[in-house]
Amino acid sequence: MSQRKIIHIDADCFYAAIEMRDDPSLCELPIAIGGPADTRSVLATANYVARSYGVRSAMPTSMALRLCPALKVLPGNMAKYRQASEQMHEVFREFTTIIEPLSLDEAYLDVTHSNVCQGSATLIAQAIRERIFAQVGITVSAGVASNKFLAKVASDWQKPNGLTVVTPEQQDEFVAAVPVKRISGVGKVAQERFTKLGVETCADLQKLDFALLQKAFGSMAFRLSQFALGVDDRPVSTSRERKSISVEHTFAKDLQGIEEGVAVLPKLLQELEQRMKGRNFETRLNKYYLKLKFDDFTQTTIERPIKEKLSVQIFNELFQQAYQRQQKPIRLVGVGYRLMTESPQQMSLRFE
Repeated sequence: MSQRKIIHIDADCFYAAIEMRDDPSLCELPIAIGGPADTRSVLATANYVARSYGVRSAMPTSMALRLCPALKVLPGNMAKYRQASEQMHEVFREFTTIIEPLSLDEAYLDVTHSNVCQGSATLIAQAIRERIFAQVGITVSAGVASNKFLAKVASDWQKPNGLTVVTPEQQDEFVAAVPVKRISGVGKVAQERFTKLGVETCADLQKLDFALLQKAFGSMAFRLSQFALGVDDRPVSTSRERKSISVEHTFAKDLQGIEEGVAVLPKLLQELEQRMKGRNFETRLNKYYLKLKFDDFTQTTIERPIKEKLSVQIFNELFQQAYQRQQKPIRLVGVGYRLMTESPQQMSLRFE
């Protein structure tokens, strides 16, 4: 089997980049995309000027303005961003049909069998970057490697407007230097666990006894150990299957206690029902799902297998169980369903 050639493309501060493209006077200013501070909104992204002040995506607008009082917060324009995303994908399709979108501004490309640019993944990545800059007017960073994990890490290695190539010969040296926080799925809690284990890089993780890793991370341990070695056999998938459907709401004023919390559930469930219409998910419903985010931004989720007909009472019970875990004021409530994997259609053959 030939060595795979995977490219990960990631636009640099995508929404903000589109706004700066359309209004060059914004380029030297700290800007971010998000809602106003008095609605407790969070930022979708920020440009690199704003990031130098500590402003980052998913940060509450009010906090961002405290860090950077001169921050210009723009409401954003999703129609414009979707159009730019489609223009990027038109460029991708010039080089390969094996494309896995991750978001509007991010995708994996498998160019293993592409004959463009003499079949060089490095030259293809460079050509894509140049063409997107010329046709869309924004910069993107790219990572080139033999698998998805390494390509994604590489695309972030020299941001913004960077290109990092990890050849098979360089792979062991490169992955050893990767901080474990760069591994997909390693969030704040996982980072704290790694710190307690004395693990900062993949080189450290390679040396860790697997029994200790499994004790700390359970079912995630094997995947983490494989990534630490630079091993990732996941193919670039051209169709991404939805695994859940949900709605959530951040409240302008924190909800205090169970009574106020369960009072908002009927409206959320009504919105969920509307979102379900016409999607034919009914046969794939697997679990009820509820999420709470508290005033200190910690959060908890709870699930229950679907065994009975949907009722508000089920979500009331889930809410109470989730709330008892921390018993703090609540800033966000989400409700939804986990979905089962779609069953592949089986071909029926008639025997003569």
